[in-house]
Amino acid sequence: MSDKPLAGKVGVVFGVANKRSIAWAIAQAWANAGATLIFNYQGERVKDNVEELATAFGANVPLYPCDVTSDKQIDDFFLKVKEHTNTIDFLLHSVAYAPKEALTGSFVETSRAAYAMAHDISAYSLVGLTRAALPFFTRGGSVIAMSYYGAEKVIPHYNVMGVAKASLEASVRYLAYDLGQKKVRVNAISAGPMNTLAARGIGGFTEMLKHYNEHAPLKRNVEPEELGAMGTFLVSDGAASITGQTIHVDSGYSIMGM
Repeated sequence: MSDKPLAGKVGVVFGVANKRSIAWAIAQAWANAGATLIFNYQGERVKDNVEELATAFGANVPLYPCDVTSDKQIDDFFLKVKEHTNTIDFLLHSVAYAPKEALTGSFVETSRAAYAMAHDISAYSLVGLTRAALPFFTRGGSVIAMSYYGAEKVIPHYNVMGVAKASLEASVRYLAYDLGQKKVRVNAISAGPMNTLAARGIGGFTEMLKHYNEHAPLKRNVEPEELGAMGTFLVSDGAASITGQTIHVDSGYSIMGM
């Protein structure tokens, strides 16, 4: 087997904010497997971070702004992609957001605006990005979304983000059904809690990490490199018949009843 199983493939990465991002772990794995990558960045605030990280793959790695709440920015982003390639093979959606005040206290206190924002950014954006990418999947392809166990079970303080992730996972299944005949596969990775920029806004996050380390069957949390390995597998030929699935990469925590 080639040590560069993704050589000649092109991937688009949404969601890198810094070196702790899950999207960065998967992007590194894709690049190490031989893929050529194109990145988005969310606003000027993180542009320098993404630009600096992307230089690890060589000079002039393409990266363009894209606010996923704007259909125009999504369209403009893929017009930029077209300047580099007519074909992409995989897309990573590692995008989620809810106002910080919605991630502390009680779910019942969630405002209408926070609920709408969490679903727009964290779930609907998968639909919008996949639709815009479809013309580029000329030889089939793979879409990966990042989820979390709070989509299935109550995680205190995860609140509206858990509900939005449930919507994301349902969207994965419906997209998989729609796009199967086009040979485009859509899956989600449900990762254990990672110490990312977004996660640090969740109330009690440090205690959550400790709980995973104590109660997961492997007695540890998942490592970023392991998420990268799963991300690489899901876009490889070895996963050619896997679609519409949410795959737990969480040291086994999701099998536990208590």
